[in-house]
Parts: sequence; C-alpha cells; structure tokens
Amino acid sequence: MTGRFGGGRDRWPSGRSPRRPSGRSARYRRAPWGTTPVERLLILMLAAAIVGVLAGLLLPRISPQIGAITGRYAATGEAADRLSTLKVADDPRPAAQYDRDAFGFRSTDADGDGCDVREAVLKRDMTDVTTTPGGCKVNTGLLADPYTGRIIRFTRGAGSSAAVQIDHVVALENAWKSGASDWSAARRIQFGNDPYNLLAVDGQANEDKGSASAAYWLPENRAYRCAYVARQIGVKAKYGLSVTSAEKRAMLGVLHGCPGQTVPKD
Repeated sequence: MTGRFGGGRDRWPSGRSPRRPSGRSARYRRAPWGTTPVERLLILMLAAAIVGVLAGLLLPRISPQIGAITGRYAATGEAADRLSTLKVADDPRPAAQYDRDAFGFRSTDADGDGCDVREAVLKRDMTDVTTTPGGCKVNTGLLADPYTGRIIRFTRGAGSSAAVQIDHVVALENAWKSGASDWSAARRIQFGNDPYNLLAVDGQANEDKGSASAAYWLPENRAYRCAYVARQIGVKAKYGLSVTSAEKRAMLGVLHGCPGQTVPKD
C-alpha cells in the first residue's frame, strides 16, 4: 500500500518522523538548570551563604569564644529566663544627679535588735562569729569571700574592719541609672538596706568593683560568677530595674557556661 504522498511507505510532509526532533528543535531545547558553569557558580554561592547564616546563628550558642567575638550568646535556665524579662535601656539616668545618701544604707533596723543591716549581713555570711558582750555587733568571724575565693579573718577595729565590707550586688549608682531615680524615698531606703542585695565580701574587691555593672566587672573567683550574675538578675527583677545591652550580653556570656543556673531565693 502506497502512502498518502506516494512511495513505498508512509511519510510525513517534512520527511521527518514525529518521534525524532529536528536538529533545529533539539538545538533550542533548554538543558537542565545547573549544568552551565555560571549556574554551578550561583549554586555554590547560595550554598555558601546558607552555611554562613547557619554558622552565625549556631556557633555562638556552641562556642563561648565565638560568642565573645560576636557578642551573641545563648543560655538556658531560670536565671537566663528571668534575664529575658528585664527591660533593656541604653539611655540610663545621668549619674550627676545620683546621691548615695538617698538610699539610707545602714539607717534601718529590720529585726529590732539595735544593730543595722551591716551587722546582720556579717552574721549571716561569716562563720565562727563572736559579738560584743550583751550586744549584736560582730567582733570576729571567718569569711569565705565569694569574690576572691579567699578566707578572711575578720576582727573589728579601726584598722581592720575594712577588710570585710558589705557590697550592694547591684550597686546603688547602677540602680539609680536603671530606674531608682524615679522611686520614692521609702523605696530607695528599702533597696539600700535589702539583705537580698547585700553580701559580705573582701574589702579591696568591693572597692575595685565600685559602681560597675556586669559589663565592666565580674568577681575574680570564676566559680562564683554564675551565682553573682544570677543574684544581680534576681535583684533587678525584684525591683523592676533595667539592664543595658552590654550588661545583658555580659550576663548571657556568663550564664552560657552554667546551663540551668537558678536565681537565689529572696
């Protein structure tokens, strides 16, 4: 049987089989994406960008060294959770208006024994304590200093009492800058004499700290840093005080090394 257009077999008008693309159609058919050198380069660049973003997000959470470089840390636990609730304010109140006397440190006698809060904290934080005969003033005692890790023998006297001092864990000036400037007089006095914010410590360490926040000073005793930062967080949360961005980063940097750190009970 002859085909429609003559000859011994059926042929299409163009002389081509419908199942075989012409050279022209094959020439213009697009190759799979990613096969050209330019496309391969784009794929590699995209992959590198994704890896870079993931590294930037994850490595600070894994490595304290990288966290220190980037200023980004991740921490877990009660202290870290409480820190996340604190207001961040990088425009603190001017220190020029700060008045330490406004906090009335040692002006109260909470337990009515005739002695101020300094004596109460010395008795709480030291061991082998002796007091004045018939009184409440601490005469002698041993302090396991949290800031230096050293044992200090305390003896009351004009030339020796300063060896152990009472530190405001959140310094009074820092409190002023982070919210206390707006408080009532009674609230400031409460803060200035709150045992929760007071520790008996090495006198020189207390003077070295001054009014610094965690962004600028931490105890030389590294074993105590987690507890120190956690107490600062507890105090700031109790009184609604803010932290600066630098202060928060420093606190997270410490807490990164102690997962599960709790906040001291009031």
